[in-house]
Amino acid sequence: MALDFDTRFEPRYGGAVEVAPGVKRLTAKNPSPFTFHGTNSYIVGGTGHLAVIDPGPDDPEHLDALLRTIGDRPVTHIFVTHTHRDHSPLAGRLAELTGAKTAAEGPHRAARPLKTGEESRLDASADLDFRPDIVLADDALVAGGGWTIRAVHTPGHTANHCTFALEGTGITFSGDHVMAWSTTVVAPPDGVMADYMASLDRLIAREDRLLLPGHGGPVNSPQQFLRGLKAHRKMRERAILQRIAAGDRTIAEIVKAIYRDTDPRLHGAAALSVLAHLEDLAARGRVSADGEPSLDAIFRLA
Repeated sequence: MALDFDTRFEPRYGGAVEVAPGVKRLTAKNPSPFTFHGTNSYIVGGTGHLAVIDPGPDDPEHLDALLRTIGDRPVTHIFVTHTHRDHSPLAGRLAELTGAKTAAEGPHRAARPLKTGEESRLDASADLDFRPDIVLADDALVAGGGWTIRAVHTPGHTANHCTFALEGTGITFSGDHVMAWSTTVVAPPDGVMADYMASLDRLIAREDRLLLPGHGGPVNSPQQFLRGLKAHRKMRERAILQRIAAGDRTIAEIVKAIYRDTDPRLHGAAALSVLAHLEDLAARGRVSADGEPSLDAIFRLA
């Protein structure tokens, strides 16, 4: 199934964009190869109590834009999809100013036991200071002024990634799990490929009509796109196996071959994505490594 990315997006920094009835999007001005035009924050609610989803990076200008949009309306909850530094750091300051409670799956943690030397990689993009006021169990419901949000655990990009379904609307805020403009980075030890694939199945089963992601524009045909993401990952897995069968033994060799058309600034993330695939393939008995799978390991077909 073909995967058709949509890179059309107008961030409109500093201003709110209505993306659905009762839902406004504000995009932080933190563009990068990983964040596209910046991190999307969402404000949910009409004239009553509001919720904020992914307040974003610690950026005073973005905080001011959020506060202008909120105005004098009360904010009861600040939901965080996951604890990367482009999504959660502003939660604490916004909570102080509004009196809202923060809500998330939990604090940042590795998706699997850490291996030697991985501590620095785990900390590289993590917001280790964030601790939610409300720890959300899978399928937990939080009700506000005219809205109800369901927590849908979707580990894979991070161990604590959670999407948020706006009950009765067919809309889910998909964070970094599903984005229209790009595939998601699954980078050990933050992420695990098997978890990510299972979480795609979780969203496929929901049959939402619209996904609102943490970066870029909406996913307007979620079922087709989610199946395309699954097919893309399976295709990447086949390409990795083919490179090993052809004689490639290291992740660096595999990345050079199958990511030759990718922005070189993303090759580090590509290497981690290949590692995530190889960890999964090793667990399933498809490949073997000289020791545990790692960025420096030598790989062979099992």
